[in-house]
Amino acid sequence: MGSSDQSPSLPALATNPKFIFFTDFDGTITQQDSNDFMTDNLGFGPELRKRGNDDVLFGRRDFRDSFQEMLDSIHTPLDQCIETLLQNINLDPGFKEFFHWAKENNMPIVILSGGMEPVIRALLAHFLGKEEADSLQIVSNQVAVREGKQSVNEEGGWMITFHDDSGFGHDKSLAIRPYANLPADQRPVLFYAGDGVSDLSAAKETDLLFAKAGKDLITYCEKEGVPFRTFHDFFDILAVVKDIAAGKLTVKEAAVGSK
Repeated sequence: MGSSDQSPSLPALATNPKFIFFTDFDGTITQQDSNDFMTDNLGFGPELRKRGNDDVLFGRRDFRDSFQEMLDSIHTPLDQCIETLLQNINLDPGFKEFFHWAKENNMPIVILSGGMEPVIRALLAHFLGKEEADSLQIVSNQVAVREGKQSVNEEGGWMITFHDDSGFGHDKSLAIRPYANLPADQRPVLFYAGDGVSDLSAAKETDLLFAKAGKDLITYCEKEGVPFRTFHDFFDILAVVKDIAAGKLTVKEAAVGSK
């Protein structure tokens, strides 16, 4: 997906966009978090999951360790996990319209996910169609066959393989920072949307952060003094991005917090 004019490590620059939209997937593009859903319904349940999330949010534990523990509690074959998710996870009501506006207006969407690419690809193909889903760049964790097993599609057969060695498992800031560090005359305006603890590493990296109403990312931003704008769905995000693209609003003016 690289460009001959730009470093292949910066594929979102291929069309020389003025804006790039980075986004979380679970609980942001989707209404529910697929990993939370699997853990609550196929793994060790919501009580232990929420305790782990709180430990991460308040710095008592790395996201990577908590997330690994969550997913290790799920023994259902991967193909059955995906089928369960296809039946239960819903797309954000505004995302399709946002996706098509972004495509028409040369604003690349880059999905930075703490989840697993095979799951994300399956859900996006279900929501958008395979061709549209395949057009999206996804940077995420992967899935591997667990030692001693023959296939991810057998009981206890799969495990997560993390994108990097960080305490996040996937440090999303590493994907954003090369764009943020570009010279001013080459650098697009950078947006990010997220909702939870896997987004903490990305929260300070872009020009405007959209944080989902009522979720953990807002708690973190308010605690750390990180500017943000609350959103309920992608209709909210689209309205703001349109105004910024039209020059009616600056990113600084848009970062109004929880108002």
